[in-house]
Amino acid sequence: MTELDYSISNISSIIKGALHTDRSDDMSIKELLIDSRKLINTENCIFFALKSKRNDGHKYIKNLYKRGLRNFIVCELPDQEEYIRNANYILVKDTLLALQQLSAYHRSQMNYPVIGITGSNGKTIVKEWIYQALHEDMRVHRSPKSYNSQIGVPLSVWQMKSDHDLAVIEAGISEPEEMTKLQKIIQPNIGIFTN
Repeated sequence: MTELDYSISNISSIIKGALHTDRSDDMSIKELLIDSRKLINTENCIFFALKSKRNDGHKYIKNLYKRGLRNFIVCELPDQEEYIRNANYILVKDTLLALQQLSAYHRSQMNYPVIGITGSNGKTIVKEWIYQALHEDMRVHRSPKSYNSQIGVPLSVWQMKSDHDLAVIEAGISEPEEMTKLQKIIQPNIGIFTN
């Protein structure tokens, strides 16, 4: 599959962040990480330190750094100098918004139709039906599992490759204004509402 190449400086520009680095190389990023337990590849990966009501991704930065990861998107820089050395930190006001902006930009680089599926229930099964009907004749990207949240949609969109023919992305909401944010990321050409 054809992947687009995003450098650290390119990502910093896309999300309008302040790049803090002492590295001379401009690393290429292919993987987005939001869960520190799922770190596999430290070379081309960037960690988004997401904040929620129950957790704060910033508290996992030191552990990830010790495990070899050197690329981070944060709302605050680590307080100890040793965790800043030889690393890239992109400082933003809102890490979730940065994740969404990066994925929306990635989506805008794709020149094929995207089907957006939403509704109160049945989104995942309709997505799978569409995939099953088309995947033998087309290169179809679909949301993994039921990645349809404010975090799941950007991760789904990030997996779109330039050699796909079609993407099928599901979108779910739980609070007001969320669909507006998801629409900007998915940028659907076709919409399906399930019932």
